[in-house]
Amino acid sequence: MREIFDAIQRSAIRIKDAIDIKDIGYSQQENSSGETQLQLDIQCDMIIEEEFSKVSSIHTIASEEKTHQELLHEDGEYFIAYDPLDGSSLIDVNLSVGSIFGIYKHDFGTKHMVASCYVVYGPRVEMVFAENKVKLYLLQSGEFEYVKEIRLGEKGKLNAPGGTQQNWAPYHKELIDSFFAEGYRLRYSGGMVPDLHQILLKGGGLFSYPGTSDKPEGKLRRLFEVFPFAFIYNKAGGGAIDGVNDLMSLEHSHIHDTAVCFFGSNYEIARVKEVYAKNA
Repeated sequence: MREIFDAIQRSAIRIKDAIDIKDIGYSQQENSSGETQLQLDIQCDMIIEEEFSKVSSIHTIASEEKTHQELLHEDGEYFIAYDPLDGSSLIDVNLSVGSIFGIYKHDFGTKHMVASCYVVYGPRVEMVFAENKVKLYLLQSGEFEYVKEIRLGEKGKLNAPGGTQQNWAPYHKELIDSFFAEGYRLRYSGGMVPDLHQILLKGGGLFSYPGTSDKPEGKLRRLFEVFPFAFIYNKAGGGAIDGVNDLMSLEHSHIHDTAVCFFGSNYEIARVKEVYAKNA
């Protein structure tokens, strides 16, 4: 695991440099979702693959930018699914973006998940790594230094609702509005990594991406985005559900499967369960 941790750190430093200097124009390629890729998406994907190829314990990788998983080392035991640059479309307006890594042993899937990590590229570069505990690291002078352990409070104050509101179910809109009625503050950038990072560091709240009329199975991908953050939020003392079920109980049939998802501290997750048990 140490070699993987080091490879992620090297990747993050190189990606930060690429963000600072790389042309962010669009390429002629599309990713697995049919979205036109930025040059920077492709560059970051190549950086991570190159660093992981140096780690003999990594068997297979799967990227949000690739259609199929790729074998790296026949004798390796770890399977890593990653989103090389989540929220890359925010770079041209200089908002924070991130990389997400789900680390699995022997195969992909929640029952095989052993660790999770994400990196935030903002005014400063921070990394959160979860194995037994959730730990925060800060990039300083070319190295990541440990800062502290992260624990969620029982109740937060932030509300980050994803999806287009006109496509929400009425009961979901009522749920989101009820949090605002309690005094919750809107914090939604359009980037999964910075929004979930903010909720973690501010002690709690709710991030939601519901099933919508145009995307009933949700938008966010299980292996690359949903499962890694579910692992982190559970380890931090919070919760992660699809409205009713724990996200870490879900299966997947394809590496690009999506899921409805809610992440938060215990109070908000309990509220979501109550509403969705009656309506979903």
